[in-house]
Amino acid sequence: MKILACRMWQARVQKEVNVMNKYELALVVSSKIEDDVRNDVVEKAKAIVVNAGGQISDVEEWGKKKLAYEIQKMSEGFYYFIHFDAESTVPAEVESRIRILDNVLRFLVVRADEA
Repeated sequence: MKILACRMWQARVQKEVNVMNKYELALVVSSKIEDDVRNDVVEKAKAIVVNAGGQISDVEEWGKKKLAYEIQKMSEGFYYFIHFDAESTVPAEVESRIRILDNVLRFLVVRADEA
């Protein structure tokens, strides 16, 4: 009886623990828009991450880079990398909302490995 009660307690404790994983959102934003519009797109992406339950730790701007292939008749795009901590359900929600943002050419959310 004690073993069963102990296992039930362990299961309850495991459900209550929220594991935060490290993720990275890579964005390629159109190079044909103005700087303030591009900054608004990045701010909207950051707001999507926060509203989904993520905590942003860092934003890297790599600037304008040549694309490997043309996307929507564009050969260049601005690259941004948003690092955030979140539960495992957040990346799917972030991707579904980023998908409908205007001026985002490509995006990808990946789990960052612990170094």
